[in-house]
Amino acid sequence: MASKIVPIGADHAGFLLKGKIIQFLNESGYEVKDFGCFSEESIDYPDFAHPVAEMVEQNTGMLGILICGSGNGINMTANKHVGIRSALCWNEEIAALARQHNDANIVALPARFISEAKAIEIVKNFLGTAFEGGRHQRRIDKISC
Repeated sequence: MASKIVPIGADHAGFLLKGKIIQFLNESGYEVKDFGCFSEESIDYPDFAHPVAEMVEQNTGMLGILICGSGNGINMTANKHVGIRSALCWNEEIAALARQHNDANIVALPARFISEAKAIEIVKNFLGTAFEGGRHQRRIDKISC
């Protein structure tokens, strides 16, 4: 069972979408830990990816959300953490598969390429889908070097 605490972080390109997702999460009964950023002023995405990744890494069962313009930079940064499996998701099916087959613990969203409604559907699927285990666990065990 996923934690009801959701850490979230974004760069300036994801700032507005982050606010909409936080509103959705709060209305859905989640407690949100917002690591920023807190404006549309240009910043560096790693400064917001690392704290989210660290919190997820330290809390088994916790799922996090990261947002940047393409989703790529913030996703790459999160995946530098040994305990993180961050998945760049642009639709609901990919988000569900990232959880079911890859036990992804962070979803990375491309703010410049998806609508607010699509982002919320992705987050719903990501947070609401369980890892299937079984043969998928064997594959996950082979990810770390």
